[in-house]
Amino acid sequence: MTADKNTLIAVDSLVANEFEVQIEGQKVLGVFRVSGLTPFKLNVLNPGASLAVHEPFQLAKMVRRDANSPFNKWLRETVAHRTSSNRPKRTLSIVAIDDGIEIRRWTAKGAYITGVTYSSFDSGSSEMVEEVITIHYEDIEESWPATTKLD
Repeated sequence: MTADKNTLIAVDSLVANEFEVQIEGQKVLGVFRVSGLTPFKLNVLNPGASLAVHEPFQLAKMVRRDANSPFNKWLRETVAHRTSSNRPKRTLSIVAIDDGIEIRRWTAKGAYITGVTYSSFDSGSSEMVEEVITIHYEDIEESWPATTKLD
């Protein structure tokens, strides 16, 4: 059977700007982008080591004035404990949304901040200053909430 040339075929896709970030289930405002998210990578070069590799990812967000916002609080706690092995950890979720429906969720468990950089402060620019946070994690779980039955 061949498709009629007037047949419309729906494409299941995701637009990159449809996402949100949550810390401990609380939505974080002002996130511009998440980059370097690698939820699955095997360690094939070092057979004696752990099989899974947990690559860090970066989260770029606007600089928020509220010191009690979830990220600012986490950042303050991290800086306060930077010389100890007792890093403040959170559960951080990156949620892909399509037409208002959550279609994919990556939940980084035991997430901790290992670095913060800032975009340029430039008196000739009207762009917002970005805070780029590097996040490592102990484990990551991926789920497909929009699919009721996984085969």
